[in-house]
Amino acid sequence: MTDGTTADGPAADGTTADGMAADGTADGTTPAEDVAPRPPLLKRLVRSRVARAVTAAGLVGVLLGAGTVAWSTDTLPLLSPDPCWDTFDDALATRVFGDRRTVAETQRLQMDPRGRAASYGQCRVTSYQDGKKERAVRQLTVRVHRPAGYGSRDNEVWPSEFLQADMVPLGAGLPGMVSPSRAWLELPESCTGQPDILSNSTVVDLAMGDAGDSGMAPEYDRKDRAALSEAVVAVTNGVLRELGCSGTYAAPAPDKLAAPVGWQDAKPDALCGIEGLAVPAAYGHSLRRERVSEGGGAARTCEAGGTYPPGDLRLMTVVDPGLARIHVRDATHGGTRLSAAKGGPSGFGTLDVTRGVYVAQCQTGDVTFLVEELKSVIGKKGKGPNLVRALLPKYVEAEAERIGCGPIRLTLPEVLE
Repeated sequence: MTDGTTADGPAADGTTADGMAADGTADGTTPAEDVAPRPPLLKRLVRSRVARAVTAAGLVGVLLGAGTVAWSTDTLPLLSPDPCWDTFDDALATRVFGDRRTVAETQRLQMDPRGRAASYGQCRVTSYQDGKKERAVRQLTVRVHRPAGYGSRDNEVWPSEFLQADMVPLGAGLPGMVSPSRAWLELPESCTGQPDILSNSTVVDLAMGDAGDSGMAPEYDRKDRAALSEAVVAVTNGVLRELGCSGTYAAPAPDKLAAPVGWQDAKPDALCGIEGLAVPAAYGHSLRRERVSEGGGAARTCEAGGTYPPGDLRLMTVVDPGLARIHVRDATHGGTRLSAAKGGPSGFGTLDVTRGVYVAQCQTGDVTFLVEELKSVIGKKGKGPNLVRALLPKYVEAEAERIGCGPIRLTLPEVLE
């Protein structure tokens, strides 16, 4: 991650480059006993909104039946940990869902042996609005898994939701990002192992609602981002504990998150804020609006279009080596093969009429450049050059220069196969 922290020691805020607390690094030097212990069961009972639904008479009966020994040793029967691997306590649930009743379903974390699309399990928390007819209001889904870049649909689904242009870095050296409806955080390789060349780092990701709803109400977006940033760190620390891994991630600073990413007018001669990346004249009316994520996170993403929400075209640079293989299937079998750029780092890629992707082996690790039509972008009078072909070479060149991986000069095939 290019977040300004160093790999040699703690940053000024006491965290290391991967966001782990300085007294609990991801390299296994801190014993598991140093991880904050679970709070006593009785304390969880008192604070749990689900447990409070138990009648007072029933609670008294449980206490009398267990006796004073049970009280002092926290062995009360019928008690269970907080949802999502003992992480979603009452205070966190209130920040995410408000003062509503919540119901949780949690899977036991264990490795799925299916291969590259490794999945450890998931948790789902639903909040309900009380009234004459109770109804579900919000639902948060938490997954612990390794997005695969080959042999699965993760290369299409995961980046479209978790690397959108409205995602901003979590900050504080934390290897993750957050938006008003999505959040994710990488688990250290010392805990889950190193991914192979066709898969990506293991992540804990949170999804709540429609990923395309952000920007509708900025004041709610800020509140939801803050809540999700706290939730993803809390849950990830619970996952680390549940998997028997040492160390914890430092708490985020929601008030220091970057400003929400909004839609703005695009400049025809500087699409996505890249000087010299000109929109072909035939597409000017179709690509007049854009939103661009800031640099410094795992990816820089730009979405452009003409109608609202105008996400017809996506340009993405994935700089986190742990996630850069999310598009490796497209880069190897997505269309006509691209020759490795001359004079720069080695790489490979493909090009077809709707997507161009190039993976460069930069000094910091693999970096992926993507230009993709998510929806058909119509040229004026139905004419115009192939948009992906027109934008890809200049986009790769400019982005490679921005991140210090270059020069990269792509030579496109004269005719698409």
